[in-house]
Amino acid sequence: MNIAIIGAGPAGLMAAQVLSEAGYAPTVFDAKPSVARKFLQAGRGGLNLTHSEEFSLFASRYFEAQPFLQTTLENFTPNEIRLWARNLGFETFVGSSGKVYPIDKKSAPLLRAWVRQLKMNNTQFKMKHRFVAWSKDIWQFETPDGLKDYSFDAVILALGGASWPQLGSTGAWTTILKDKGLNISTLKPANMGFNVNYSKVFKEKFSGTPLKNIELSFTDINGNIQSKLGELLVSEYGVEGSLIYTYSKFMRELIEQNSPLTVYLDLFPHRSESKLKQQLSTSRGKQSLSAFWKRLGLSGVKASLLREVLEKESLSKPELVAKTLKKFPLTLESYRPIEEAISTAGGLKFENLDEKLMLKNFPNVFCVGEMLDWEAPTGGYLLTGVMGQGKQASESLLKLLQS
Repeated sequence: MNIAIIGAGPAGLMAAQVLSEAGYAPTVFDAKPSVARKFLQAGRGGLNLTHSEEFSLFASRYFEAQPFLQTTLENFTPNEIRLWARNLGFETFVGSSGKVYPIDKKSAPLLRAWVRQLKMNNTQFKMKHRFVAWSKDIWQFETPDGLKDYSFDAVILALGGASWPQLGSTGAWTTILKDKGLNISTLKPANMGFNVNYSKVFKEKFSGTPLKNIELSFTDINGNIQSKLGELLVSEYGVEGSLIYTYSKFMRELIEQNSPLTVYLDLFPHRSESKLKQQLSTSRGKQSLSAFWKRLGLSGVKASLLREVLEKESLSKPELVAKTLKKFPLTLESYRPIEEAISTAGGLKFENLDEKLMLKNFPNVFCVGEMLDWEAPTGGYLLTGVMGQGKQASESLLKLLQS
């Protein structure tokens, strides 16, 4: 049985694991010289495998795609991804935010153990094989030795999105699949930053500075108020970080409808506006305004943000300053390009697939991972989703082979 998995990311590797443990010897193809480069990149700041929150809440993080992915998630729950890591020799822990990490938080040791296990179970790897064409039963790859044609009994496509293209996910597959008559949503950035028109002085001084203990709020495209405590990162172009990524989908939709978009930050969520006004109204004596503010806990990036939106003479008005601190207007001019995004929205629509993740018009061809039309915020949802799809497709293929 000649089974190909095209794409050596987490979705493809999980598909290979299920098949190889069942006694098959799949061949994994990838354009890059080594496997799972985005997996390694994601682990640089600590490999976030999944999330520990209650399952129904966890499943809701997949937005409109939840009905299509519910079976996937039930078949590969957060607890099961932790068990998967343990079986490779890596215990996990739950961080303060509910995110789940390997004990050492590193991706490279876990990936090495995973690939070693796959090879022991007779999974084959063909690296530097870029998928370039599909005609009837011929699958064509660009290799160091020129173009090569293959034929397979079954194929699992795990081709990725279009974020971080230098690591292998270029989105070039969309042209190939469109030519087969498949419906594909435009690929867009997900979990990306947004451009803010800061002053030059502010950018030079605070680029790379975290803005902690704040609350972000705005009204989404459906009229629902979205609000969350957390932190973001001031960047040279604007803002990024976990609080931004949580709502990047909603903010992208609003910007596409009518840009720019103003969202609001409560810079002191644990102090009321009246309390702030009272504190700001006390006499500062001979203290400079900056020293007075600092005594009240208003300094650094938060103080400088005030100066970005208020005129100098307004900075001494307690009522206006307190009001601005509680509802600071952050104007997002646009979102960053897909090449910089952590992940991708859009892709192959679920309407092309049956419940087994097999293409309806192409028997024994399955599609999984970030190439499908779904998105989720950071926090372990992405990795759980793609690995679960790899597991679901390969188990579906096994049932077909064994029937």
